[in-house]
Amino acid sequence: MRVGVVGAGATGLTAAFDAVKAGHDVTVLEASAELGGLAASIEVGGTPLERFYHHSFRTDRAMIELVEELGLGHLLRFHKPSTGVYIDGELHDFGTPQEMLRFPKFSLLDRFRFGASSAVLKFVRNGQRFNSVRALDWMRRWAGPRVTETIWEPLLTGKFGVHAEQISMAWLWARIHYRTFELGYVHGGFEQVYRALLDAVTERGGKVEFGKPVESIRQPGAKVLVGAGDGSSYEFDRLIVTVPQPVFAKAAGIASDHVLWQNQYLGATCFVLECDRSVIPHYWLNINDPAFPFLAVVEHTNMVDRSEYGGRHIVYVGNYVPREDWRFTTDPAELLERYIPWLRKLNPDFDRSWILDWHFSKAGFAQPIVTPQYRSLIPGHHTAMPGVTLATMSQIYPQDRGQSYAIAMAHEVTNRLRLDLE
Repeated sequence: MRVGVVGAGATGLTAAFDAVKAGHDVTVLEASAELGGLAASIEVGGTPLERFYHHSFRTDRAMIELVEELGLGHLLRFHKPSTGVYIDGELHDFGTPQEMLRFPKFSLLDRFRFGASSAVLKFVRNGQRFNSVRALDWMRRWAGPRVTETIWEPLLTGKFGVHAEQISMAWLWARIHYRTFELGYVHGGFEQVYRALLDAVTERGGKVEFGKPVESIRQPGAKVLVGAGDGSSYEFDRLIVTVPQPVFAKAAGIASDHVLWQNQYLGATCFVLECDRSVIPHYWLNINDPAFPFLAVVEHTNMVDRSEYGGRHIVYVGNYVPREDWRFTTDPAELLERYIPWLRKLNPDFDRSWILDWHFSKAGFAQPIVTPQYRSLIPGHHTAMPGVTLATMSQIYPQDRGQSYAIAMAHEVTNRLRLDLE
């Protein structure tokens, strides 16, 4: 069959790879000029580096298996980087169970409740039981008010803003249950995975076309008709759409009262700072101070050796914000200057001159807002058009993002495609 795929991110490229291996004639349409979607890369010191910070966990089986299949397993290495938390003007180690239980802001009872509640969430196998439970309500009851006020409330507020009180416990359960203290990284950048997928698709006769934003999707008969922004058009027997729900709904001409429009998304903004020295002593630093204009600072070169980037220290400054928020709309050069005083709070010695170069990226649909109602609003993979399959990050539940989950979903929808044809 002629199979079209919209989007050249993790889901789209993996689906294309599966489809060409099954013998189909595959064409991938990508709106931008880059591979990887939210894992797209820039280049620093001659090495690809993700625009938004990325790593893998030991539990990310789909990613690990794909990397192995593509012959890149020797590049995926696991590390035990340090994690910290900034609160009340101080940085604290917060990356191991021992460090968490020694956290000075906790009383003995707080430490017990923090440890016990986290252990319960690791033990619970099915997070669906938490679908209708609000995360902060659950934490206040089981982890305790002090732990919630100190750790969980600032983190959820930093990520979801005014929606923090409405976030489902199923979402937070997934974060705690599946994540590991060891983090994996494909040295030389995850772009190598996406480049290998592209090569595997094209070597088998498939095509990946860039600069093709899809503006219309119709199925008046047996064939699916796709129109791109440059005026080109395509005809497919089957189409797999991996762009966010509202983007698909607009292209498909679906009414605004349809379920596809009802899930809400936050945008993401992220600076990559190329510095001449280290800024923070950790790989990952959670900012548990609601006054800060950003959520997390990630010093990538506290996990991956800076020699891979020409000796520069790589620091991410990331955020999730509404698309109308000033941190999303402000000119990047001005935004960076507004961030500088806050970076100095994390390191009093920090100076603007430490930044040798910088890059800024943003994405409009980066973080679904996972409320207790979210599960009921997730559409199925089959759409009203029999030849069109929808496979987006909003359908990964109770996860909502992650390369490995995107890859697993691609396998699921291409397997369904095979079954439909049998």
